[in-house]
Amino acid sequence: MHPFDLETTDRLLSTTRAVRKRLDLDRAVEPETVHQCLELALQAPSGSNKQGWHWVVVTDPARRAALADLYRRGFDPYHAARRRQLADGASEQDLRVLDSARYLRDVLDRVPVHVVPCIEAEVPENAPPRFWISLMGSIFPAVWSFQLALRARGLGSVLTTLHLGHADEAAALLGIPRGVVQAGLVPVAYTLGTEFRPARRRPLDDVVHRDGW
Repeated sequence: MHPFDLETTDRLLSTTRAVRKRLDLDRAVEPETVHQCLELALQAPSGSNKQGWHWVVVTDPARRAALADLYRRGFDPYHAARRRQLADGASEQDLRVLDSARYLRDVLDRVPVHVVPCIEAEVPENAPPRFWISLMGSIFPAVWSFQLALRARGLGSVLTTLHLGHADEAAALLGIPRGVVQAGLVPVAYTLGTEFRPARRRPLDDVVHRDGW
């Protein structure tokens, strides 16, 4: 006897997508729904169980517009470089993702809720890779739990990071204090339709290495 309904659980895990084009820009999101999802996110594990998470929930239109502007300033050079990189060998999926990303860039200010996940940390000068791996490993499980909880309630989201090149400006905009690191920006909205399919992925045997590489 399994403790959970595996069919429902597996469908949730396999169909929680990065949602951009299917975000409903015109439907309001109830604050209590976001609150419920964040309550569930707080059950995620964190390094040494420090639970240093913070979540900035942004619904004010002016602040959303300002965050969207910071995002666009990070997106545009990335998008141009990515298009050059793919110029001679872009797959159909690559082009779909680029088109979807460009759509989000254009409408981000209209997405009704922006959530900025943050984590307490004093970042050492020239922090080594292991520092960032450990730090992000303490916030991303909670972000994913938040996204799963949203999906279960008919909402979509996508974890973005392109505004982080202007994180200091975002911190000033949102009053985020020193000693708190932003880990991304999660646009949140109800989805246009609730049916999503599992994505096409590489065969498992291509990526699993047993007892060594």
